[in-house]
Amino acid sequence: MNRILYLHGFASSPASSKAQFFAERLRTAGAQIDIPDLAAGDFENLTISRQLRVIEQAAAGDPVALVGSSMGGYLAALYAARHPEVSRVVLLAPAFGFARRWAEHMGTAAVEAWRATGFVEVFHYGENRICRLSPALLDDGLGYEDYPDFNQPALIFHGAQDDIVPARYSAEFAATHANAHLEILDSGHQLLNVLEHMAPIVCGFLAGTEATAA
Repeated sequence: MNRILYLHGFASSPASSKAQFFAERLRTAGAQIDIPDLAAGDFENLTISRQLRVIEQAAAGDPVALVGSSMGGYLAALYAARHPEVSRVVLLAPAFGFARRWAEHMGTAAVEAWRATGFVEVFHYGENRICRLSPALLDDGLGYEDYPDFNQPALIFHGAQDDIVPARYSAEFAATHANAHLEILDSGHQLLNVLEHMAPIVCGFLAGTEATAA
């Protein structure tokens, strides 16, 4: 099993309960897993490009497998599309179309206000406090494709009741990528109630002992 990088979600951290759950299970299965801080200590100036550089530094040019949650799932897809040495990819409620969906959800007036003030306030779950966020995340993110076209074997889990990133985004991706196997689960965005279901499937997939698609 190649070394694994777990990529946490937006406004989260390596200490998130989901990251720690998978780290424990994968280490028990014999894997080496690292969980980089995608914000690199500077959440206010977070961008997609900066996060991809953090992943590149963590991978250090080695073959790695990626597990990504929400925005981390989108980053995993972007990185895999640009790095053929990535072996396998697991996406947990991946936030495909991250920047465009965010702009559409906020509305034009809110985005203009964000750019005018130079920041928006968001709750950071990893730090348990309100933090500022630069519009550079949105502006930089709009330069990336909504659906990264990677060819590595992929396993995708998405909650049917996800009201943050609707499951249809993963369904649209899987419909055009034969390398991806999608499982829709009875859960929401966090997928916390189905972790025990996912864990053995993810471990088997990353070990190369389970097929990705029928």
